[in-house]
Amino acid sequence: MKRLIKLFILLLIPMSMAGQLNPVTSQYVLNPLIINPAYAGYRGALNIAAFYRRQWTGIPGAPETMTLSADAPFLDSKLGLGFIIINDKIGVTKETQFLTNYSYKINMDKGTLSFGLGAGIITTNTAWADLVVLDPGDENFLVNSQVFILPDFTFGTYYTYKNFFSGLSIPNLIGHKFSLNKDKYTLMFNPGKYNYEINAGYVYSLNQKIKLLPSTLVTISPGQKLLVDLNGYLSYNDRIWGGISYRNKRSIGALFQIAVNNQFRVAYTYDFDFGTLGQYSNGSHELMLRYEFHYKVNAVSPLNF
Repeated sequence: MKRLIKLFILLLIPMSMAGQLNPVTSQYVLNPLIINPAYAGYRGALNIAAFYRRQWTGIPGAPETMTLSADAPFLDSKLGLGFIIINDKIGVTKETQFLTNYSYKINMDKGTLSFGLGAGIITTNTAWADLVVLDPGDENFLVNSQVFILPDFTFGTYYTYKNFFSGLSIPNLIGHKFSLNKDKYTLMFNPGKYNYEINAGYVYSLNQKIKLLPSTLVTISPGQKLLVDLNGYLSYNDRIWGGISYRNKRSIGALFQIAVNNQFRVAYTYDFDFGTLGQYSNGSHELMLRYEFHYKVNAVSPLNF
């Protein structure tokens, strides 16, 4: 029974995958740093953002993610530094990521190209004792796992030219897989199992106050279907943003962002899953708070949302 319980949880949680994906977020458009380390410093000022996401509300043990990110430019904006903390809880498993980001920008004849590297650690553990057992005696097997500490590395590139942007990132350069028999993780370096995230978009100025931003995020996973996000947003006077996103025949979301002033912004996203899970959940909610410390420097790119 112990083995069946653990196997069920591990099948539910993608923590044992070698090419692990980052926790899902719908507001990467507003802060690409959370999917690409090459974006560090692109806003031209110290930028601090906090995210909270509650996925599939109404389903016990559904994913819950809290993220805190900060980045700033240095050396005349050629160098960018960033820091991300992600706390992810799925069922009885908790995972925390601490990731530092470094980017270097090259000014080209047409646009700016940035290279980024992320390095940090992941801590993870599973509270088996929190599970409810049905058969007497099974509770003796539910012993909490130890805390595991794993290395984490990411790589990315980010290119901008006028109102166009595109990026490529690879999360989890060093994969890890959990062994039930040995009760420990095994590290592996296998480029053939990498996930690739491709993000691109363009800002159209419809008039002096209204802008349109269509964008996409494509995730390529070996042996899996392509994950495709299609997004479309409108902004009014760079103060109010609203739009929708569509994800792989699985969900549709609505995003709203308001700039309280030139430094502080608040955003909210609601995702509705029209797949099987949609029959049991009340959708997913995500909230973002962001504050920018404006220095006397110019942003590297006008593509800041």
